[in-house]
Amino acid sequence: MSTSSFDFPNPLNMDPAQLKLLLSLLPKLPLIARVALLHALHMSKSSKYLDLRSDLIVSVLRSYIQPTKLRSITSTQKITNRDGGVKGRIWVSTYACPIPETDVRDALIGAVQSLRTPGTPEIKFRLPDIVPVEAEWTGYRSGAKDEERPPPIGEKDKYENLQKELTSPLTVLYLHGGAYYLLDPSSHRPATKKIAKLTGGRVYSVRYRLAPQNPFPAALLDALISYMALIYPPSDAYHQPVNPRHIAVAGDSAGGNLSLALLQLLLELRRKNRSILWNGEKRDIPLPGGLALNSPWLDITQSSASWDANGDFDYLPTAGAYAKYNPPPCEAWPANPPRMALYADDDLLAHPLVTLVMSRNWEGAPPVFICTGWELLADEDKYMARKLHEDGVTVVFEEYEGMPHCFSLILTKTPNARRRFDGWTGFMRKIITHPDIIDSKAITIKAKTLEEVSLTF
Repeated sequence: MSTSSFDFPNPLNMDPAQLKLLLSLLPKLPLIARVALLHALHMSKSSKYLDLRSDLIVSVLRSYIQPTKLRSITSTQKITNRDGGVKGRIWVSTYACPIPETDVRDALIGAVQSLRTPGTPEIKFRLPDIVPVEAEWTGYRSGAKDEERPPPIGEKDKYENLQKELTSPLTVLYLHGGAYYLLDPSSHRPATKKIAKLTGGRVYSVRYRLAPQNPFPAALLDALISYMALIYPPSDAYHQPVNPRHIAVAGDSAGGNLSLALLQLLLELRRKNRSILWNGEKRDIPLPGGLALNSPWLDITQSSASWDANGDFDYLPTAGAYAKYNPPPCEAWPANPPRMALYADDDLLAHPLVTLVMSRNWEGAPPVFICTGWELLADEDKYMARKLHEDGVTVVFEEYEGMPHCFSLILTKTPNARRRFDGWTGFMRKIITHPDIIDSKAITIKAKTLEEVSLTF
């Protein structure tokens, strides 16, 4: 790698955002020097698999995510959920699905109860309100310049322009990551734009409600409403009904959890022959064409060994570090009544719609793609791939040697990230073009060579 990748720009020529970034990195210089030295001497575990730039990015990111001085939950949310605006080669058209009948929530509540551990009492939990659910229709804008802003037209007109650039009938229902309490469709626009570009399709990126203000099952209700809105559009929707076989449900990290929770919910509704009253009509619940998951967080209890064992390869806080996490109090946290986890009440942490590795049955599910690294979530991702395969589901599993959590979203210029995006979006394209020839396979992808080594489920 050329040394020019690390040249600091002239501060006199920097815009305010660049200058702020440079100033924030100054306290990290001792860390950067230490990581660079260990990398050069091949004395760190990660240096065997990452280039220097990637090693530095992961180390600096780890220092921000695991700081010595904690911020409150709401303060962190305000920082990470800022919308920097739309610019460049991307179309974004915002739409809010209006409030439907209460039957959609009733169906969800019934599934939460029917999926509980057999023989246990009925679960008591707070019912989420039914609210309008906003999402960003996202597409690739081929003719725009890097800094070009969208034209001053309405949201529906933006959608029509987006439609003109499509080359595939694929619709990706995207559920973003962020540990269920951070980030937003706006933070994931680089990823959803790239998905749209590589697939030729469009992305429906959901602005689901975040914890701890809106604990489980609020986000799952928003995901279900968004899925129903795609296949059975409300009267004010911009789009025509989407063939469910042309839908790929995709997500990263917590969004991967939410994607699989949505699938398990749909499977349970179908097992019960449950229809949903939607905009005045009883509607059947079809399954999507497939799921495409990037480093999914499938064990909210953080009970697998990799949550501590893989700390050298990841930037996320280990289970031991997370147990000590005690942010300053704010209006959102601690919760009232108190609970341990941000996302769900204590009695629900092991529920199969919360911790997906607890799901007992995946029979009848469409094909699923799972990619993971040598990250804290590795064990649960491997287990889920094996469980799906045992239940007769077609599974494509890719493990990336030495890579951290969601690395393709942060180490974007690396060959490994390009390979991961190719595998991720290639699977989505196959849902449309060749769904009948998707075969189960499991591979490890070597960090330095991208060599594929077969694994067994």
